[in-house]
Amino acid sequence: MSNITPLLERNKEFARTGAHVGLTPVPKHQVFVVTCMDGRVDPAHILGLDLGDAAVMRNAGGRVTEEVVREVAFIATMAEVRFGEAAPPFEVVVIHHTACGSGLLADPDFRRTFAERIHADEDSLADQAVTDPNATVRVDVDKLTTSSLLPAQWSVSGHVYDVDTGLVSTVAAASPTPTG
Repeated sequence: MSNITPLLERNKEFARTGAHVGLTPVPKHQVFVVTCMDGRVDPAHILGLDLGDAAVMRNAGGRVTEEVVREVAFIATMAEVRFGEAAPPFEVVVIHHTACGSGLLADPDFRRTFAERIHADEDSLADQAVTDPNATVRVDVDKLTTSSLLPAQWSVSGHVYDVDTGLVSTVAAASPTPTG
């Protein structure tokens, strides 16, 4: 049996509920969450989100890369095309967490091995390490708040999830984008 088999069985039950019917690509709460792919940091659980409540993007460390900025811009463009002048303002919520596995990128041996595997530059990988989530979340909020790709009415906030306590604390309160 494949690892996915029991999950596909759960999917059949989900499909029977009809919870997916009538949802739109624009999230109900006008929130775009950027967080880590770590299984302990599922925004549906830690933020109490239901299907369709928020757009969510997860990657190693929850870091804001150029690709993440482009994906946020995609959602912004989609909302603007769908709603025009009445497009709702979104908040981009960046959440880093304690005890993040991306901290391994700070270790030169791990970073070298990983860089060889993915054919990447070791130095650029070092910048992706989350060893101090309070510091890295501020860096990532700054990347978004200084991006000209986000609409003027959007805002960005930064938070840290503590995997031991289960609490999310605000490190950077919502602030507007540069054109806001």
